[in-house]
Amino acid sequence: MELFFLVLLIIIMASALGSGFPVAFALPGSAILTIGIAAGAGWIFAGSTDAFFHSGGPQQWLSAGVTNLRGVYWEVERDTLIAIPLFIFMGIMLQRSKIAEDLLFTMAQLFGPVPGGLGISVVFVGALLAATTGIVGATVVAMGLISLPSMLRNKYSTPLATGTIAASGTLGQIIPPSIVLIILADQLASAADQASTMRKALYKEATGELSMPSIFDVAGTSAGEMFLGAFIPGLVLVALYMLYILVFAILRPKSAPAVPHEGKFDAAFWRSVFITLVPPLALIFLVLGSIIAGIATVNQAGAIGAAGALIMSGYRLPDKGAQGLYWPAITAIAGLAIIAFALGNFQMNVKAMDTSADKLGIALGVAGTLLLLLSLFWSGIRALRINNTLQQVMLETAKTSSLVFIILLGAAMLTASFRAFGGEDLVRNFLISLPGGFWTQFIIVMAVIFILGFFLDFIEIAVVVVPIVAPILLANPGANVTAVWLGVMIGLNIQTSFLTPPFGFALFYLRGVAPAIVRTIQIYKGVIPFILLQILALFIVGSYPPLVNYLPNRVSFLSETSPPPRNPKLQMCLEDFVTAKLAESSEVKDAIEATKMLDLSALPKDHAKGVTKAIAAAETAIAELENVATRATAVEAAAPAYRLYLIKVRFIEKQIRALQAEADRFQTSMDRSQDEAARDSFAAQLATKEAEIAALEAEIPAEWVETHGTFAALTEAEDKARNAYRRAADTSWEAPAETLAVLKANEAYAALQTPLAAIHPVFETGEGDEAVDQIKALEDVVAEIAGAGDVKSPLSKARRALDKGKRDEALELYQEALDAYAAQNQWRAEAAALVPGLEAYLSVIRGTLGIRVQERLSREQALAMASCTANHRDISLNF
Repeated sequence: MELFFLVLLIIIMASALGSGFPVAFALPGSAILTIGIAAGAGWIFAGSTDAFFHSGGPQQWLSAGVTNLRGVYWEVERDTLIAIPLFIFMGIMLQRSKIAEDLLFTMAQLFGPVPGGLGISVVFVGALLAATTGIVGATVVAMGLISLPSMLRNKYSTPLATGTIAASGTLGQIIPPSIVLIILADQLASAADQASTMRKALYKEATGELSMPSIFDVAGTSAGEMFLGAFIPGLVLVALYMLYILVFAILRPKSAPAVPHEGKFDAAFWRSVFITLVPPLALIFLVLGSIIAGIATVNQAGAIGAAGALIMSGYRLPDKGAQGLYWPAITAIAGLAIIAFALGNFQMNVKAMDTSADKLGIALGVAGTLLLLLSLFWSGIRALRINNTLQQVMLETAKTSSLVFIILLGAAMLTASFRAFGGEDLVRNFLISLPGGFWTQFIIVMAVIFILGFFLDFIEIAVVVVPIVAPILLANPGANVTAVWLGVMIGLNIQTSFLTPPFGFALFYLRGVAPAIVRTIQIYKGVIPFILLQILALFIVGSYPPLVNYLPNRVSFLSETSPPPRNPKLQMCLEDFVTAKLAESSEVKDAIEATKMLDLSALPKDHAKGVTKAIAAAETAIAELENVATRATAVEAAAPAYRLYLIKVRFIEKQIRALQAEADRFQTSMDRSQDEAARDSFAAQLATKEAEIAALEAEIPAEWVETHGTFAALTEAEDKARNAYRRAADTSWEAPAETLAVLKANEAYAALQTPLAAIHPVFETGEGDEAVDQIKALEDVVAEIAGAGDVKSPLSKARRALDKGKRDEALELYQEALDAYAAQNQWRAEAAALVPGLEAYLSVIRGTLGIRVQERLSREQALAMASCTANHRDISLNF
């Protein structure tokens, strides 16, 4: 019966959407109706409203959607969706500022002389508008009204012209900042949490271990990472569009002819290009650049974009030539320049404001901020006075944002209803039961999303389908894909929903403004090549994950909050990096040999022993690194044969788990049923499932246990070799670094002689808290000097003895501190000659054997880690 109500849910939802009922009410309405019908049927036919639910009852599932949504929006750390109204405001304000018109006219003149130039200019402007307005409808309508007549007048192929305009208008769905990417990031954050739980359960089932190593865990994503990840794929799609138009124009020049510019490429023309192109590019740089540089979060970048759009409207809305047209923008630029100067040259901390320079910096910052606020207020007044634009934009922003959030609420309720009838388990079991692993599952999911794009809008797909399938795909250790990559792939796929008939919105927008001479079938024909290009982009991005993963990783590793070198997920990449560095030159080995020649006799035994042990550990680390390569090669050699067994056995085990779940449901139904005949039927079905389980268990190869044990021994040997290398590498740095720090503090240590002698009268005649405080102050000075612990320890004991009134004992301990100081001062002076040698050794191994003990990665190391971790690593052999 659960399956019946699941089908009923889908039918009601499809009927409501197909009849034109608003999506915001169709989604929650179908959920409420189905849950109500199931509860009523359960009460009438089984005596319980909970009878036909997968688990729980109608009350829990009706409130689950609202509860889940409330958790998303009320959690302080999950503020991703705040950016939606900000970017919507930015897009609508720029659209009202007629930025598209100026860009289209100017770029058509610039690219016109190139074969297919008008089409290329449309793609270029579409990309710029995608990175600023991001509003598909407005972009397609503007380009349809301005560029389409021009392209047709210049004898462009009608399908090519319409296809170019429709496809270019949809670039706003994948080129950041994009509302789709923000929604996907929010959905994938929750999906990653679920996937992490699923993968831990899978690891426990496969290995029997209670806890899973953190290197196998699923990492979530954020809107900022999604923006960074989609940036390069978006450019790839733009390049494919342009390349297609250029090749088409070369092969069929009469269908996409060059259009020479009738005017001159003089100073006035280039001034027009500058005024038209630079402001939107500057806004793109501020919004995306602030995210890429790690200066601003997505929400802060959205605020920057909204403010920039308002300032741009201040000089674009008035008539050209109006008095003081550019003053608001000039005021904003001046304010930003003053703020940048203050930040670059002064300490901008109000609480730490001490000097006159600090006060000057704060004053400049306040002045710059006031100028920026004046510019925003000035531009806002203009936007409000000219056709009441600001009020209209605010109203449209509120409407669009409310629509998005209501759909999210409805989708949360629909997803809860889908889970109430076991839909999530049904989908999971279906995907898991498929042969071929992750890629089979992924291709089927992407095909379903592509087909749904013919009928549903991007928001419905993002908020209904993604929460169901994303956890299953992310949890699969076979491909071990990142949430960012999966989100960008889904985003690229969802983009086709605007182009695919019969409900492609971009097609409707274009049809509404196209001349009567353009037939609808020509529009449909025109978008087909661009749909194929989007599929090609999907294939390219899917085949080469670094196109998505590299930029987010690069920003992360170069940021102030970058993961430390000891992060477990970086260790294999670090070892590959060190191996490559050691293979490039013998510098590390030469440094080790040179350090072995140092005369350590002047050092105390503990320091000399530590340095000697460190040098031996460095040689051991190099040897262990070679051992790691040997062990890893052995694992790689054994992996193909073991993988065949693993896939077969894990597939059988998946089937067993699915059958066991069905058996558990039959057991539950049998326990709940009060009808004897029904109980007998459930018992018979339960017995059938148990027999099927036993048959599957018999299909597991007899040699599986031995094969698994052999491979496990190989992986364990590799892990031991890696751990041995890591211990030796850390040891090779620690003692020499400690000894060098001690020796480099010799000057400060020698300066202790005077205060140590000066404190003697305090021990002789000092009394009370004043004497204790004076000694404690000296202790603090001694404690700051590396290696002075031998002096500080007796000094501290002397202070405590004096505090207890034991003056003779305090004097003895004080003398002990003086003796320790004198002894250490002597060997410090003798060992000072070791400083250059130790510095040379540590300088050489800092970027190789000593990486793990550094506070953060160097730029070279960070870029290497970004490149290494951008590839997906199959970890299925560990499950």
